[in-house]
Amino acid sequence: MGPVLSPSTSPVRRRLAADAALLLVAAAFAAPLAWLLLASVDAGAGLRLRWPDGPTAEHFSAVLTDEITFTPLLNSLVLCGGATAVTIVCAALAAYPLSRYRSRLVRPYLLGILFTTCLPVTAVMVPVYGLFVRVNLIDTVSGTALFLAATQLPFAVWLMKNFMDGVPVSLEEAAWTDGAGRGQALLRVVLPLMGPGLAVVTVHCFIMTWGNFFVPFMLLLTPDQLPASVGVFTFFGSHGQVAYGQLAAFSLLYSTPVVLLYALVSRRLGGGFALAGAVKG
Repeated sequence: MGPVLSPSTSPVRRRLAADAALLLVAAAFAAPLAWLLLASVDAGAGLRLRWPDGPTAEHFSAVLTDEITFTPLLNSLVLCGGATAVTIVCAALAAYPLSRYRSRLVRPYLLGILFTTCLPVTAVMVPVYGLFVRVNLIDTVSGTALFLAATQLPFAVWLMKNFMDGVPVSLEEAAWTDGAGRGQALLRVVLPLMGPGLAVVTVHCFIMTWGNFFVPFMLLLTPDQLPASVGVFTFFGSHGQVAYGQLAAFSLLYSTPVVLLYALVSRRLGGGFALAGAVKG
């Protein structure tokens, strides 16, 4: 007779296999990040992940200039910050009636705007470019920010509506009793209580616009107006030559605003709705 296996042997093996698979996935995500950190301080940086012979700051010194880093980052903050602000305002105004009014058209409308998120932006850039030329919005930061906001608005409405559903209507009714209008109730009651939802939508919209390369590359023509997402193209030279060390250093600096934004709103992301004790009964 063969050895008798314990009933717990099979679950243990499955758990070990799952842990090994998770470790492989984690390594796949960690390897590019490790390459960024090491290549940014490696004088002979290449595509290969290796420990630098001697750490150096020459790559950061090369990219820390107004033309390469500071001006594109400022352009990105203005462009993405404006697009995110417009998206948040429009999404809140659109989500409020969808959340508070019951209609047979709500679900088809939500499915319709969700369908628009499936369309790749490259499919509409030709007519958008022609439209921007006709209305004199080409090569303008405001026009590009409005289009970026439009691309993020459908999914932002979905997120905002779901978060807004979690705020009890009774709280608004109490505000109406005190003489507040619907606009005041939305601004002073609903939005403050859905702080985590606003944080999620804000971070999502900002990250999606921050990493967008194609839209500003097509709609902005003046080099001084280009954001950092387009400026990264500077490190790819002709004949396949790439300044890997400077690219890694610039990428670390480029990701800093997003990391700082997440750090600022991280408390709100895990805070939940402040509804404890607000509703009786």
